Amino acid sequence: MGFVTVDPLPDPTAEFEAQRGRLFGIAYRMLGSAAEAEDAVQDAYLRWHAAEREHIDAPGAWLAKVLTNLCLNRLTSARVRREEYVGPWLPEPVRTDTGVLGPLETAEQRDAVSMAMLVMLERLSPPERAVVVLRDAFGYSHREIADVLDWSEANSRQTHRRARLRLASGRPRFEAPAAVRSDLLARFLAAAAEGALDELEALLAGDVVAWSDGGGKVTASTRPVFGRDKVARFLMGLVARFSSGMEFGFAEVNGDAALLGWEGGALTTAAVVEVGAEGIAGVRMVRNPEKLKFLEEQCRELSRNA
Repeated sequence: MGFVTVDPLPDPTAEFEAQRGRLFGIAYRMLGSAAEAEDAVQDAYLRWHAAEREHIDAPGAWLAKVLTNLCLNRLTSARVRREEYVGPWLPEPVRTDTGVLGPLETAEQRDAVSMAMLVMLERLSPPERAVVVLRDAFGYSHREIADVLDWSEANSRQTHRRARLRLASGRPRFEAPAAVRSDLLARFLAAAAEGALDELEALLAGDVVAWSDGGGKVTASTRPVFGRDKVARFLMGLVARFSSGMEFGFAEVNGDAALLGWEGGALTTAAVVEVGAEGIAGVRMVRNPEKLKFLEEQCRELSRNA
């Protein structure tokens, strides 16, 4: 009597870990929060661990579908919280020179994780956001997206087209070389530290905007600041108020150059600078301590491995 050999199923944890990076990248782009993205990925793992894996032909597609639907549920409740948020809401900053969000080798890839784009994605409904992230950031076909969302392929195409039209009304992104961005940031810090208002203004575009996200937990402007003169004075005031005892460093955050401020060994400020054709076009400053935990841990991990 012969015996049929049945190949054992792959180790579930190892199989999931092979997908973790992609899943985190999808979740972060959808939610704009590293902490919530980690929670969504963990929830996906629990569902994966409890699933009858012998009936799952394509683990990657199955996990993407589960994760996307978990994110859609989170986005629905997140919208209520963000409507009650104190001051401007900004995404949680993430270092992108570590590969945690996948390769960012092209302008399009960097744009997909930029602070500006993540804020613009807030204009979209949760399903529109899912389609844009899966299609534009991860190259899913409309057939694959239809499978993830239980839609028709035509519905996916129509939703993507509508979402892209809504996003097109935002400010176009100018892709400055990395050296230019770093130089502008260094000059920006030097001018602010020296109190050189005229030099600081010269680095700013005429229609520059500054946002400051304190979440009601720390001091921050509750409204955006518009225009070269007002932004320069606003930034100068912040530096004068908070720079005593603060150490500064540079990093690539969300695909852009960023200034990091540390006090007593803790990260207290992450200012992400958007460079436009005429100079610094936007400054998005995150000071909410809850939003800085992931970035701080990234920096500590890099220091430990240096």
